[in-house]
Amino acid sequence: MTHENSRNERKTLVLSVVAGLCLNAVWVGLTVTEVAFSIFPIIALVLAAQGLYQEYLRPPVSEDTPLIAVACFFVGLFGHSALAKAQYPEAGSNFFSILVALALLLWIGVKMGILKKKDTHTEI
Repeated sequence: MTHENSRNERKTLVLSVVAGLCLNAVWVGLTVTEVAFSIFPIIALVLAAQGLYQEYLRPPVSEDTPLIAVACFFVGLFGHSALAKAQYPEAGSNFFSILVALALLLWIGVKMGILKKKDTHTEI
């Protein structure tokens, strides 16, 4: 994998997290009465979706990137949900949101090779 492909894949994953965060921020702003509505999550959601579409039009990426990008989207979605419910306990429990976000982060770490065991046996 080249440096440019790795950079594009990271950009796709970050945009997916931002899109999930913004979508949940818009939803919370519309449904939870304690939270004031703001136009900025809508603007950020549109810009993130546009960036994701531009990344989609580029040459193909590795086979796992789309699945990891969907998982990153749900990490953003459930992560913001847990944060909003921690700030406003009247909105409900954040236990399920935290469990799903952590499970997805663990799966993403395994798929990307971040949580891979290092080989301690090196031959000289």
